[in-house]
Amino acid sequence: MTQRLAGRVALVFGAGSIGPGWGNGKAAAVQYAREGAKVIAVDIDGDAAAETRDIVVGEGGQAIAQQCDVTKREQIDAVVAAARAEYGTIDVLHNNVGLPAMGTIETITEEAWDLAMDVNLKSVLLCCQATIPTMLERGRGAIVNISSVAAIRYTGYPYPAYYASKAAVNHLTVAIALEYASRGIRANAIMPGLMDTPHIYQNIAGQYQTKEEMVAARNKLSPTGRMGTAWDIAKAAVFLASDDAEYITGQCLAVDGGLSCRSR
Repeated sequence: MTQRLAGRVALVFGAGSIGPGWGNGKAAAVQYAREGAKVIAVDIDGDAAAETRDIVVGEGGQAIAQQCDVTKREQIDAVVAAARAEYGTIDVLHNNVGLPAMGTIETITEEAWDLAMDVNLKSVLLCCQATIPTMLERGRGAIVNISSVAAIRYTGYPYPAYYASKAAVNHLTVAIALEYASRGIRANAIMPGLMDTPHIYQNIAGQYQTKEEMVAARNKLSPTGRMGTAWDIAKAAVFLASDDAEYITGQCLAVDGGLSCRSR
């Protein structure tokens, strides 16, 4: 590894995985550690956060695990306090938490819509509000928000709340980037495309007759002929968090195998 994040501290919200295998947040946390960062692995599922921590520590890295509901500001504040107590500062904030909230315009409930907005969008605001003051103390920081290609394209799935909330994450990222550009803090978003992660088997598979049909259909839709993996997102995140991207801010990077370039 290049150790591009040596001496840095990375706070990763959504660092667990919803099922067996590698989710985007879990892979990002491990990749940050492999590049030299000390990691705070945070998830609403404490066991999932602990699993990610154990992987990092097992590879010789440094990490602690924290449980947190990212819709609760007081819990986020407690995580930030724990991170500072353990490592002194926070250099990288990675916001990975999200849910799809299936339901068409006609069928989605108000409660499901509000939950999607809270989990996908408000959580980004709350985590940034809690973390940015620490970054301002040192005059530097990198924020990586995980959005989706669904923020800019209709993907065919019936989840208008997801489309709307992820589009808002993109523009919130731009607003954060411009507000803090002169103060040393960068903010960028990653828009995953068709990814093969535990998330799709838990939340997308119900849109198909079988899981095998889902995998085949999603592979076919990708210009590359295959879905991406969590490691594609993790490696992009490390780049955006590192000094290699020191003049990059306010960008929404599609990591989608060219999917968003297609006109049909």
